[in-house]
Amino acid sequence: MNESFQADLRRIAVLGVPVEIGASQRGTIMGPAALRTAGLLNLLGSLGFDVTDHGDLSIRNMRDLADAPPENARHYREIQRWTRALTKQAYELARSGAIPIFLGGDHTLSMGSVNGLARHWREAGRELFVIWFDAHADYNTPATTLTGNMHGMSAAFLCGEPGLEGLLGGEPRAPIDSDRLELFGVRSMDQPEKGLLRARRISLADMREIDEFGVGVLIRRVIDKVKARNGVLHVSFDLDFLDPQVAPGVGTTVPGGATYREAHLVMEMLHDSRLVRSADIVELNPFLDERGRTARTAVELVGSLFGQQITDRPTPSNAIEPGE
Repeated sequence: MNESFQADLRRIAVLGVPVEIGASQRGTIMGPAALRTAGLLNLLGSLGFDVTDHGDLSIRNMRDLADAPPENARHYREIQRWTRALTKQAYELARSGAIPIFLGGDHTLSMGSVNGLARHWREAGRELFVIWFDAHADYNTPATTLTGNMHGMSAAFLCGEPGLEGLLGGEPRAPIDSDRLELFGVRSMDQPEKGLLRARRISLADMREIDEFGVGVLIRRVIDKVKARNGVLHVSFDLDFLDPQVAPGVGTTVPGGATYREAHLVMEMLHDSRLVRSADIVELNPFLDERGRTARTAVELVGSLFGQQITDRPTPSNAIEPGE
């Protein structure tokens, strides 16, 4: 592998993406600032990382393209500008060798972040897998969506579904194969979306399956799959994956989400796997939060993803066997 593609796992590049237009409720524009205020950068630094904050992405000087917007894709033109700007930035950050963390903003940001990351890893000769922590599958297209809200089309765009071909303009598109998308924690889907997911055979661990088998077993399946193919993992974390009692500061709450303990276990196991090379933290809406509780929870979970432990005792996934 070319040296320029080697990741430096002690360097983190943070980029805020204050996009809110893809969601139905305004407020996620304040998400990056809230995560910083809650101590995200300081926490990552305390874990031994060299953290560079690249500030917030801006689309102020991005020109509009002349393609015809698809029907039933609300605010397409503005999201097109965000996606074009972010895919370039994500690609360059990945090429730098650092671990990029994108602070949202609504989940439309992943259309740009993951596309840029996938392009980098394709050039590096590695498969990028995406684990999508979300109450929603986000696998709609302009032809299937009931609302036209584009944050519900993000995962479908990543897998190359039709309808948004012009979103990137002239930027290279790097779709991932549908078997490299892992939906986790889903508990709300539109009927047309369900049909598309079945047709594409997308891997989906809904909350019924999580209740039945436990998060540890299901995350281990994902980890083993990625390791077997020498892949790398991108974590796209929508805070509505969590139960609203844990994370009230999101605009699309759905009852019955992951508990605080389940979420930390998932993050700790992903850290232990040493597969994570990038992350999105999305849909934090400080306007709806309770005294910063959701922002602090998000920071704590990112801490677990990058090595923070409550005690020095090894977790069962990396413990030494008796007699060794």
